Amino acid sequence: MKTLRTAVGLTALSLLVPALAACGDDEPTLVIYNAQHEQLLDELAPAFEKETGIKVELRNGSDLELSNQLVQEGDASKADVFLTENSPAMSQVEAAGLFDELPSDVLDQIPANYRPTSGLWTGFVARSTVLVYNTDDVEESELPASILDLADSAWDGRICFSPTGADFQAIVAGILELEGEDATLDWLEGIKANGTTYDGNNVVLESVNSGNCEVGIVYHYYWARDRAESGDVSDHSAQYYFGNQDPGAFLSVSGAGVLASSDMKKEAEEFVDFLVSEKGQQIIADSYALEYPLNPAVSLDDDGVKPFDELQPPQVNVSDLDSQAVVDLMTEVGFL
Repeated sequence: MKTLRTAVGLTALSLLVPALAACGDDEPTLVIYNAQHEQLLDELAPAFEKETGIKVELRNGSDLELSNQLVQEGDASKADVFLTENSPAMSQVEAAGLFDELPSDVLDQIPANYRPTSGLWTGFVARSTVLVYNTDDVEESELPASILDLADSAWDGRICFSPTGADFQAIVAGILELEGEDATLDWLEGIKANGTTYDGNNVVLESVNSGNCEVGIVYHYYWARDRAESGDVSDHSAQYYFGNQDPGAFLSVSGAGVLASSDMKKEAEEFVDFLVSEKGQQIIADSYALEYPLNPAVSLDDDGVKPFDELQPPQVNVSDLDSQAVVDLMTEVGFL
């Protein structure tokens, strides 16, 4: 009997110890649905944890994958913060009524034109649309004054791009907002007729550099990163920035917002505050990302990137960029 009681006692203790350990480890954790580059958040999140003592869990995915997930989850979502590469996904979650308004002292660190008037989220970095062109095949003087000109027959067989990613879809969203549905549809049909499509912007970069394609549509940092690292797929190419508020000078804004359903709103607001603060923005500026910080106190200093204050982007209301309308148009054309 003593042996049986001892065995039962040991079994009960073995069940209790893991339970006690789990309780000891049950530290509140800030859950971030992250569609920004994982490598960038792998630098930012530990710095935030060290600064505040708040534990962070990153759940990574793509812009529309995570925005659609948030809309499906609704108030039951475990997410506290949502981060994107491009703003159309933020607009989708905002339209679903899932964000809580951010404090004014957080919002005021970012210029008003890079965040919605609703105050429900804020931009924190931006990327510029550019053309990458093969310098052996094309002179800069031959490049078009407008991105819309790439739909002309003069560019037949000369252009390439990656239509399936959130980057290109955000560029289309900018054109849609600036030019309207008919003009955007015409442009999409024109570049489809003229161009070659690839799966991924780095493949576009490689294709331009190798001479398989004369001109590619990408964001600025793809070429700049390769130049900063090895130059293996950028040594026969250069970047061309559109100006004069052309749709081709569109700046896509990465967004950050706090979910209204969060049980850790104070900590979530602290994270967004850190993200847009001078300290957080300097981490971004010093990182591999080569994206433009949006806090005016911090600048991106890289020889391969045009200074932010020299860009001439069109004025676009970031909340008006319609991801669903873009998907519908691109599906109609046959890109998706």
